[in-house]
Parts: sequence; C-alpha cells; structure tokens
Amino acid sequence: QLQASGGGSVQAGGSLRLSCAASGRAFSSYAVGWFRQARGRERELVAAISRWSGSGTYYADSVKGRFTISRDNAKNTVYLQLNSLNTADTAVYYCAAALLGRVGREADEYDYWGQGTQVTVSS
Repeated sequence: QLQASGGGSVQAGGSLRLSCAASGRAFSSYAVGWFRQARGRERELVAAISRWSGSGTYYADSVKGRFTISRDNAKNTVYLQLNSLNTADTAVYYCAAALLGRVGREADEYDYWGQGTQVTVSS
C-alpha cells in the first residue's frame, strides 16, 4: 500500500516536498515513479528511481533541474522535492511502485499506486 502526501497550494517559484510512504518490508526492492495528471491531460511520468540504492533515476525534460527524487529505505519512503514551481506543474501527483525494480517510463510497468496528492501553483 502506498500513501502519497505533501501536496498543497504554493505561489510560482515556491517549493514542496512530496512523500510516498509504503507498508511492507520489501519496498526497497521496488522501483518507484512519480506521475502527475493535470486536468484534461494524460497522466505523465515526472520522475522515477530504481530499487535498492536508487542509483538509477529518470526525470522528464520539463522538470529536470527543478525536481529531485530520492529514497530512504529505512523509512520505506520515496521523496520528490519540487523547486521553482510554475503554474504548469499544477496537477494531481501519484506515486507508483514497480516490481520490476528498474526505472520504467510507462504507467503499465507499475504494479501499485497511491491515491494522489494535489499540487496547485498560482501565479
């Protein structure tokens, strides 16, 4: 089970940190991705991190240099640090876990999904 949290309303240029907390002892063996879905748009992968040490990461071009994904296996949690937010980042953000372990770029590569957390950026 995945629990996403940390969303909120911020002004452009602001920051948020999203958390994806998991139950179960095997969380470190899952790759984790953060997706987002804006109103009227398809769900898109924002960032992903590989299993274990998280040495492999992926970022969408739109967030490179602004967002950082990391994981703390001792806390069964993956974080997404969002900096320099702009209005285009407004969306519901979902975390998802993949048994495959490697960074996947497609939603159907992920096996478990959290409930989503709303991020709203105002100008």
